[in-house]
Amino acid sequence: MSDNKDTTDELAGTEQPFVQHLKELRDRLLYGMVALGICMAFLAYWPGPSGLIDLIAVPIRAHMPPDAKLIAVDVFSPFFVPIKVLAMAALLMSLPVWMYQLWSFVAPGLYSHEKRFAVPLIVLGSSLAYAGIGFVQFFVLDKMFGFIQKFTPASVAATPDIASYVEAILSLYLAFGLAFQVPIVVVLLVRFNMVTVEKLKQFRGYFIVVAFVIAAVVTPPDVISQLALAVPMCLLYELGILGATWFVKGADKADADKADADKDETGD
Repeated sequence: MSDNKDTTDELAGTEQPFVQHLKELRDRLLYGMVALGICMAFLAYWPGPSGLIDLIAVPIRAHMPPDAKLIAVDVFSPFFVPIKVLAMAALLMSLPVWMYQLWSFVAPGLYSHEKRFAVPLIVLGSSLAYAGIGFVQFFVLDKMFGFIQKFTPASVAATPDIASYVEAILSLYLAFGLAFQVPIVVVLLVRFNMVTVEKLKQFRGYFIVVAFVIAAVVTPPDVISQLALAVPMCLLYELGILGATWFVKGADKADADKADADKDETGD
């Protein structure tokens, strides 16, 4: 009798009414919005919207004439584009808070061993997202614009529109931030028994093709940005396989320890 209780009743009695779930979701969203507002206020004070625009414009301005500047074609671009960049920067800055609120919302429905697994997963996911965005800002954009600039005729002045530039780099930030989540996805697939580590190893060749197809679709039509996305995805896939292997070994050990503990409690 005690054995059944140990294996099935850990979450017994923790169910909440649907209205209570909605209230909890509302509170978590409010906490996230407060964090977003604080980050926006901080970034508005320093470095300010103009400072953020100057920061993200560094990669392309490095390949423009010294006196050249980005232009604003639309009448409202000088106002709306800096606000858009400020909001996106604040969202990235507050990402750990959003991830924590998400974890806090789903944590009551998780078993203890799942909670131990969720926290490092959230931390790793946030870190990988930051790594992907940093990789774009400090490597991909510089190489991409340098490659494109080589094909610009001498009679053409490359003065991009700030709105289209921001839209392009934000799409790259999103693409690389999501692509760098490959190890998380691989581990989760193994965690929920949707695929085995052996199958992942067999799928390795197919994933390389998938990675290059995705890179060709979501990045600009230049070989630099496509390689910069596809190659890290392949490397991260291998990292995910290593992480999944480690997780399987850890889960097997935890199951064995729990079985031994249950056997000692029942006296079998």
